[in-house]
Amino acid sequence: MTRDWYAWHHHYEDPESALSRRLVEVRRRIGATLDQAPPGPLRAVSLCAGQGRDLIPVLAGHPRGGDVTARLVELDPRNVELARAAVSEAGLTGVEVVLGDAARTDAYAGLVPADLVLACGIFGNISDAHIQATVRRCASLCANGGTVFWTRHRQAPDLVPTICGWLAEEGFEPVAVSSPAEGVGVGVHRFLGTPRPLPAGVTMFEFTARPRPA
Repeated sequence: MTRDWYAWHHHYEDPESALSRRLVEVRRRIGATLDQAPPGPLRAVSLCAGQGRDLIPVLAGHPRGGDVTARLVELDPRNVELARAAVSEAGLTGVEVVLGDAARTDAYAGLVPADLVLACGIFGNISDAHIQATVRRCASLCANGGTVFWTRHRQAPDLVPTICGWLAEEGFEPVAVSSPAEGVGVGVHRFLGTPRPLPAGVTMFEFTARPRPA
């Protein structure tokens, strides 16, 4: 069974839903990262960006929003249309929404290593092996000092501690990781290493047939 990723966004209309509460935390963390970013231009990429609800509103309302060149990659054309409309309405001339497969490394050519890398709504819908592979690629997607934002549910089996370990192995340090008691899984890690070349033509992950909470 394949999840309808357009209908999936309807959960955001309920402010008490786990997705809505997670979205608030992701936006807060993106804003805090922009607050602390050094002067000058910034780059951002968003994997499986959906309707861009996590990044676009933050850039629209933040003083540094105009400094950000961003690429949002999304496969569902309905979500792409809504994200592009949001970008246009916000007047974010540096933001592009690309219709394409976010799992393919080619989608990010020319814009990585980036200062902000969003991998939200992915790790709950791919295998553990593909999560680890994607974490490994984050060392190519992130610039030195760049930040990756990721999500994963805290239901059993709770893989969040393992993901944090994989990130540490790749040269990331934790900035913030939500606790199980918070009911949502949001991780923020900063890359301290030297970015690796991003290979062309590589598929980082594939979604599982039976979607789980992200």
